[in-house]
Amino acid sequence: MDQAKIEEFRQILQSQLDTLLRDAEKTVSEMTDEKTNFPDPTDRASLESDRNFELRIRDRERKLIMKIREAIERIENGEFGICESCEEAIGEARLHARPVTTLCIECKTEQERQEKIG
Repeated sequence: MDQAKIEEFRQILQSQLDTLLRDAEKTVSEMTDEKTNFPDPTDRASLESDRNFELRIRDRERKLIMKIREAIERIENGEFGICESCEEAIGEARLHARPVTTLCIECKTEQERQEKIG
């Protein structure tokens, strides 16, 4: 993969990372600023349910942030776009769809097939 394409992926990943970090900061700010007291148990339960849902989303995003940072590290190490299983190049279309991927489509398909069996 040429340097221009690698730089394009670095920018995509950095943009995703910036957005996720901004959203996480906003969530923390909103949760700590919120001083609402609901005397009605139903309203309180609804608020708690919404908070739990928001925290589950943020946990998934936290995992994605780690994957994005690992992908940026692979770019810096010259390993980006190489399948960690077969060591072949990962297709550009796959990288555009999921830039944090570490497996080519064939290896990922096989991994999922094995997970279903096992």
